[in-house]
Amino acid sequence: MRCTECGTEMPSRYRLPLCERCNGLLDIKMDLSGIGAGSEWRSSSKGVWKYAALLPIPTGTPPVTLGEGGTPLLRAPRLQGALGIEELYVKFEGANPTGSFKDRGMTVGVTHALELGEVTLACASTGNTSASLAAYAARAGLRSIIFIPSEHVALGKLSQAAAMGSEIVEVDGNFDEALRLLLGSAHGSGPYVLNSVNPFRIEGQKTVAFEIYDQLGRIPENVVLPVGNAGNISAAWKGFSELKEIGAIDRRPRMIGVQAIGASPLADAVSRGSMEIVPVVKPETIASAIRIGRPASWRKALLAIRESGGTAVAVGDQEIIRAQGMLAALEGIFVEPASAAPVAALSALMQRGVIARGESTVCIATGHGLKDTESPICQVRALKADELGSLGAGLGAVISRPSGR
Repeated sequence: MRCTECGTEMPSRYRLPLCERCNGLLDIKMDLSGIGAGSEWRSSSKGVWKYAALLPIPTGTPPVTLGEGGTPLLRAPRLQGALGIEELYVKFEGANPTGSFKDRGMTVGVTHALELGEVTLACASTGNTSASLAAYAARAGLRSIIFIPSEHVALGKLSQAAAMGSEIVEVDGNFDEALRLLLGSAHGSGPYVLNSVNPFRIEGQKTVAFEIYDQLGRIPENVVLPVGNAGNISAAWKGFSELKEIGAIDRRPRMIGVQAIGASPLADAVSRGSMEIVPVVKPETIASAIRIGRPASWRKALLAIRESGGTAVAVGDQEIIRAQGMLAALEGIFVEPASAAPVAALSALMQRGVIARGESTVCIATGHGLKDTESPICQVRALKADELGSLGAGLGAVISRPSGR
């Protein structure tokens, strides 16, 4: 475990989420020298722990698990027809136990916390991380504290954390302010931080790359993800890079990050050709999971984009809601608004020549639609009987059938 900024190597039981010397992000480098391209890098287990050989948890350590991972990779034929793309897949991370991709990282992070003897876990969250932390802390019998911004947290996510007994601290401000307050409390005997700045979280999240390869049987040309705090795009890139290191694959996909126009520091940096972001002080978007103006992992994300030959783009809220509706109506895949951002960006990416019509593309849908039912497409209007017209007559005929038919 080393600092990505100053290169300082951390002791094995280091518990802070950032480098004590320079506050840089930490990265775990696995020794993969004894692992080859054969079957030894994956086991007969299912989900995240199928790839235990590539995770930094000692062999034989019982994982804190709820059966995360193993989420479906779904071909989207009707959606690809509507968008004019020939090979499109959706990796539906909403099928994880708490309804989002966060469970991949949390199973590894909480397992490591038990190794360290931690008793109190904490995170700052716009919603999904809080639900996941609460569930895995409960599973491990540990205390959990959630720092939430006072601005726009989806009730469907917060209710999960509340139901699982987490202590919830409301911070006057946005996510960036909540994370700053949390990190300031982590020193000494403070709580063990399990945001994506924790490198063990990234180790779990990288398994999405292993699954895409296993399920598709090859590497797609493009992987498109929503970007909030920017941990997931760098985690997926780490996973593909490790597969190449052990010789399982000979190339890696382009990594394409998608943000909302009101919260797009990475996309803005890419458009300027810069490797530095300008934080968005007051991020605004309907997609609460990516309403983050100062992503903690921005540098790792920009490196993943540059090394992969990818890009980052921003889409508007109306485009996000339209894509959310298309996923639901055309494919039966119900995702939260942030998860629809990759689909919202596809047309523009094709017009710009970033994605070619015949290339295989995987969009990672990071969270279930039930996580954020405040979305406009979730507003229900029930028809009155006299509005049914001819359908109403048919319905009446069905209802009036004799019970024996």
